[in-house]
Amino acid sequence: MKTIINPAYSEWENYCKRPVLVPAEDLENKVKDIIEQVKLGGDLAVKKWTMLFDKASDVNLKVSAEEIEEAETGVPEELKKAIAVAADNIRTFHETQKIEEAVVETMPGVKCWRNNAAIEKVGLYIPGGSAPLFSTVLMLGIPALISGCKRIVLCTPPDGDGNINPAVLYTASFLGIKEIYKVGGAQAIAALAYGTETIPKVDKIFGPGNQYVTKAKELIQKSGVAIDLPAGPSEVLVIADANADADFVASDLLSQAEHGPDSQVVLLTTCNELLVQVKIALKDQLRVLPRSVVAEKALANSFAVVFENLRDCIEFSNVYAPEHLILAVDKAENYAAQIRNAGSVFLGKYSCESAGDYASGTNHTLPTNGYARSYSGVSLDSFVKKITFQNISREGLKNIGNTVEVMAEAEQLWAHKNAVSIRLKKLRDEN
Repeated sequence: MKTIINPAYSEWENYCKRPVLVPAEDLENKVKDIIEQVKLGGDLAVKKWTMLFDKASDVNLKVSAEEIEEAETGVPEELKKAIAVAADNIRTFHETQKIEEAVVETMPGVKCWRNNAAIEKVGLYIPGGSAPLFSTVLMLGIPALISGCKRIVLCTPPDGDGNINPAVLYTASFLGIKEIYKVGGAQAIAALAYGTETIPKVDKIFGPGNQYVTKAKELIQKSGVAIDLPAGPSEVLVIADANADADFVASDLLSQAEHGPDSQVVLLTTCNELLVQVKIALKDQLRVLPRSVVAEKALANSFAVVFENLRDCIEFSNVYAPEHLILAVDKAENYAAQIRNAGSVFLGKYSCESAGDYASGTNHTLPTNGYARSYSGVSLDSFVKKITFQNISREGLKNIGNTVEVMAEAEQLWAHKNAVSIRLKKLRDEN
């Protein structure tokens, strides 16, 4: 983890570039090839790539009811209770996002409003491999269910024996999600986007993933398939002052570094001594971390910056636009209004990022790679469309008609004007 001292503002953008493990052109070409093969070859192509990437041969793509039932016995009771608690918190937070908007009378006789309509078919991508993220099932499944999506399709990669992690299956079943497919990576995104003989085509695709998954979502979006947001390799930025706890800060950095070698963690501090303590704590904690090799690779792509004041720390963070931002500073809530770009913010030394990843209630599917400048994380709104309605009475048309006629004529759109003029003439004739 390299250290940078008081970098000039002109250098900030360069430091904020994320690590790239696969050259952009190579990545795009590889993912395009996978997508095209799945579009043309359907299930056979999906199985081919599953064999290549997940080492699982001749997989029955759809998870059977028996497999879902068996998974329940493979999940410890303590974990089941934890999943239930987390689900309650996530449901409570997302339920508050259900808002009925008022009917607005913009002028006498002209009423406008919006209604929510759930997206009918949604695809949930759940990362698997070495770290099967059953927590993501909660983060995506709960708002989808609250929103009223009619069909929820879940894809997650199998292990080498063609099995899905029991915790993933149990969590999906716990929520009532039964349509589950054994497919991961870019091939899963392609299957959900275009459909195969077994896997249905959906209207919108949700879920985080590695660079291949993120690139696949980006590419299928260009062909008209909706996605939630660009959610790629995980990242965290910690702002810490002299009073921060070095052990806490190191643990937060490692909690994201262990996601994968393409993750990035950043520490911004005003205290050289704290930085020294954090680096010592990182070494101590790495020694006992089962995923230390992965975390070390991520740390090699990460950095710490020492600034003279917290103002510069916060401004650098706003340029970086982190997925997760931790303010490990005194009276952290006083700085909340200064945060303009971040996926999710954790205030104070006890607000560890892993609480948001699992159970506090907020959603952990968040924009990465600087997309927090323009995207929000997944919420209830992600699963619904906002449809506008209007109801114009006779009186309303009389009030608004001339305005529409004048504007339509100025744009030389005479049919637009006539749609109003014909109605107004009939109203005059009736009188």
